[in-house]
Amino acid sequence: MQKKQVWAKVDGVLLLDKAEGLTSNSALQKARRLFNAARAGHTGTLDPLATGLLPVCFGEATKFSADLLEADKSYEAEVHLGVTTRTGDREGQTTATAPVTCARADIEAALPRFTGDLLQVPPMYSALKKDGRALYTLARQGREVERAPRPVTIHALELLAWQTPVFTLRVRCSKGTYIRVLAEDLGKTLGCGAHLSALRRTRVGALDLDNAHTLAELEALAASADQGALSACLLPPDSLLSSLPALHLTDAAALRFTNGNPVSAPPDIQGEARVYGQAGLLGVGMVKADGLLWPKRIRVQRTED
Repeated sequence: MQKKQVWAKVDGVLLLDKAEGLTSNSALQKARRLFNAARAGHTGTLDPLATGLLPVCFGEATKFSADLLEADKSYEAEVHLGVTTRTGDREGQTTATAPVTCARADIEAALPRFTGDLLQVPPMYSALKKDGRALYTLARQGREVERAPRPVTIHALELLAWQTPVFTLRVRCSKGTYIRVLAEDLGKTLGCGAHLSALRRTRVGALDLDNAHTLAELEALAASADQGALSACLLPPDSLLSSLPALHLTDAAALRFTNGNPVSAPPDIQGEARVYGQAGLLGVGMVKADGLLWPKRIRVQRTED
């Protein structure tokens, strides 16, 4: 009989280096089982084709994951010229081919056209919904529907390598940017078509791939029965909030705040702030028009905290 999983109260953030071929949810569930975490969530989906940084939140950290959903992302993207596919990436059926006659200078000249604030038409093979149905479901039925362009921002594009017919870009962009669509649009501009042949996410907000762990590394630590080494792979929940100013409360103010009441805020704090007491992170507060700091998300304090 298979042993029943025993879930534990685990709070923290795992920077996971997702492997190719795994869905984000599959990677999340594998990580969750390794840590026996009762509650888990991730902060932005990576397609199975993509690899790289997938921040996984456990326990109380899940309350603060929304901040990363809004954060800028960075990628290294491999674009294959001369071949277009049904899905916009190498997993799709080829729909057209064309000779590749452009040079490195042509690619570099095209990049500024795709930098800044843009309107991007989402791909049919996406999880966005039309009349309650996912676009990818309609696409698999051979249907294509009109999609409204969405505003995105590409902060920077850098050509890292070029070996005909493939080039590699470093991309820093806003949430909601489809790198597959960027690859296709670049191919159209260069006159030969293109698709995304590889993608690696290197940064989400202030979190960096250099500090990430693969599932293989975590599985080896779990097999060694060294729970201390496994736990050391977790960052504290406030690692998700590094972009917010920090505010430290007195014991009396901390008690009011955690009970859902507003407290006074210094004049230099505006908007959201991460809030601390003697026990550590209390949660996130919002300074409103009345000048008071109102609780927005409260961290449950464990008895062992």
